[in-house]
Amino acid sequence: MNVRRRLIPTAAVTAVTALALGTLSACSSDSAAAGNTDKFDVVASFYPMAFLAERIGGDHVNVTSLTQPGQEPHDLEISAKQTAQLEETDAALHLKGLQPNVDEAIGQSGVKTKIDAATLTTLETHGAGDGHGHEDEHTDEDHAHEGEDGHEGHSHETEGGKDPHVWLDPVKYAEVAEGVGKAFEKADPDHAADYRKNTETLVGELNALDATLEAGLKNRKGDVFITTHASFGYFAERYGLTEEAINGLDPESEPSAARVKKLAETAKADGVTTIFYETLVSDDTAKTVAKDAGLKTDVLDPLEGITDSSRGGDYFEVMESNLKALQTALGSA
Repeated sequence: MNVRRRLIPTAAVTAVTALALGTLSACSSDSAAAGNTDKFDVVASFYPMAFLAERIGGDHVNVTSLTQPGQEPHDLEISAKQTAQLEETDAALHLKGLQPNVDEAIGQSGVKTKIDAATLTTLETHGAGDGHGHEDEHTDEDHAHEGEDGHEGHSHETEGGKDPHVWLDPVKYAEVAEGVGKAFEKADPDHAADYRKNTETLVGELNALDATLEAGLKNRKGDVFITTHASFGYFAERYGLTEEAINGLDPESEPSAARVKKLAETAKADGVTTIFYETLVSDDTAKTVAKDAGLKTDVLDPLEGITDSSRGGDYFEVMESNLKALQTALGSA
């Protein structure tokens, strides 16, 4: 396995206020339209799930995302209004393990069709050897919190430490798309033929993206890239790269001084040129680490949401932007 990362569990889950940012997403984010429409109503947990539902459902679905544009999804808390909306929708699509509060709300809801994307492909435990090797980077306060509320603070460990970021691997994302398509066909049989056709089209586009990424990253000078958030594990494995993450699966966690020193040593040894940050969380840590190590910074978007700051208006456009950023950083442009 090429992924070398340390998994730093979430220290705390805090309330998040939805940001009133504009969106380039094609997916509906109007939570008022979550159910009781004349279409097949789908509540999606966050952008990658909403994108699948929109593309597969086409004109037959009304898709509502629980995670608003610009809102960091990991720490999402479900409002009473959203909980009520889950009772009115025809289907709920989520990825268990990424958003524990969403998982709980959907699990407790009476929605008839519950689609867990994590069951539609194979999740992996990236950096398993490191997953419990971070104790020296934790504070006593962190572990005190674990005892108080292990579910919220260490959600990924409750899922066996599985990495949920499957959508960043087009091959795995296509597997999820196929499963979602079949679930839509079963739940709304009157439009099954269209769901099947839309799924085939989407899977074809994802396969084409996979080929583009493989060709685009084939001739490169380096294999190692550094991110702020350990979200590119599946991507790295697919294309023979190595992701070093400043933080673990939680983008808001803080790295230790020892971890920052180790990353600087890795960057020097592996010829790393760039520290990548993302659009939905602060870039302060990335810029600090980059400055200390004499490296550049750039955006590598894990596509957990689309905003006006995103380098593209949908999944495919942002993935193309990610390819260009990696080509530059790895010397293959």
